[in-house]
Amino acid sequence: MEKKFKLLDTVAILRELPHHRVLLGQVGTIVEILSDVDYEVEFSDKSGETIAEFSVPADDLLLLHHSLEYSPK
Repeated sequence: MEKKFKLLDTVAILRELPHHRVLLGQVGTIVEILSDVDYEVEFSDKSGETIAEFSVPADDLLLLHHSLEYSPK
């Protein structure tokens, strides 16, 4: 299944990247769409300070939902 994200979507990363100080499940925001399969994601702490920002492939991201927006295909 092809994953598509939009600018400013809230996502979680599906793998741990210790060299970026990012844990499995860390929440981030899509800040740039690099291609159909790569996204620039900013990861921040609770106070809004940036932990890391780097390119992440779509397969390593999970879209998070703040409200019910279900629409069957």
